[in-house]
Amino acid sequence: MAKTKGEPIATSKPSKMAKKPAVKEVTETVKPEPKETKKKSAPAKEEKPAEKVHSKAKTQGVDDKVEVSIEKKLIALYSLQQIDSQVDKIRIIRGELPLEVQDLEDEIAGLETRVDNYIQETVAVEKSIAEKKIFIKDCHALIKKYEDQQMNVRNNREYDSLTKEIEFQNLEIQLAEKRIKEFQASMEIKSEEIERYQKLLADRKNDLEIKKNELDDIIAETEKEEQDLISNSEKNRKYIEERLLTAYTRIRKNARNGLAVVQIERDACGGCFNKIPPQHQLDIRMHKKIIVCEYCGRILVDDEIVKSVR
Repeated sequence: MAKTKGEPIATSKPSKMAKKPAVKEVTETVKPEPKETKKKSAPAKEEKPAEKVHSKAKTQGVDDKVEVSIEKKLIALYSLQQIDSQVDKIRIIRGELPLEVQDLEDEIAGLETRVDNYIQETVAVEKSIAEKKIFIKDCHALIKKYEDQQMNVRNNREYDSLTKEIEFQNLEIQLAEKRIKEFQASMEIKSEEIERYQKLLADRKNDLEIKKNELDDIIAETEKEEQDLISNSEKNRKYIEERLLTAYTRIRKNARNGLAVVQIERDACGGCFNKIPPQHQLDIRMHKKIIVCEYCGRILVDDEIVKSVR
C-alpha cells in the first residue's frame, strides 16, 4: 500500500518541473522582438521634427506672398482712386453743360412732337369743316325738294309732314353752321399755338447751338488729359480682382464725393470722419488684409500706401 501511494506522488512532481523550462524558452524567444522594434522606431521619431520645420518654412513663405499681394492691391486701389478723382474734377469743370445740352435736346424733341400733333389736329378739323359744308348743301337740296313737293300735295297731312321735314333740315343746317364756327375757333387757337411753339422751338435751337459750342470748347481743352487718365485707370484695374473692383465701383456710386479708398487722418476715416479704434489702425498698418470703415464702408489705407503712390 505504501508503494502504491508513493508512485503517483513521484510521477506528478516531475511533470510540473518539466513544464517550467518550456515556458522560459517561450518567454526568452518573445522578449527580443520589442527591443528591435524600439530600435527601429527611434529613427522615425527623429525624422518628424524635420518635416515640421519644412512645413513652417512653407507657411511663412506663403504669408510673405499674401502680404506683398495685399499691399500691391491697396496701392493699386489708392492710385485708381486718385485717377478717378482727377477725372471727376475735370467733369466738374464742365459743370452742368452736358446736362443742360441733354435737357435742351429733350425739350426740342418734345416741342417738335407737339407742333406735329397740332398740325395733324388742324388737318382733321379742316376735313370736318369741309364735311359739314357738304352736309349743309345736301340739306338745302332736300329743302328745295320738299318745297316743290308741297305744291303737289293732296291733303293737309302730307303738307304737315313736308313742313316738318323742312324744319328738321333747317335745324340740321343751323347745327352744322354752329359746328363749323366751333371748328374754326379751335383752328384759330391751334394755329396760334403752332406759331408760338415754332418761335419757342427756334429759340431753343439757338440756345442748344450756343451750349454745344461751349461744351465742345471745354472738351477740346480737357479731352487729352481725360483720355490719359482713363487709360491709366484701365491699366490699374488690371491689377485688381473683379471682386474688389465691383466693391470699389459700388462704394463710389453710393458716396457723394466719389471716394471709395480714403486715408486715415487724425485717427479718423477720411470719408465719414468717424474715429477708428487703435486695433483697426494697427491692422491697417500691417497690410495683411483689406479693412473697411465700420460706418461708411470705405476702404482704409495708411500713410505708407499714400507715400508710395505719391
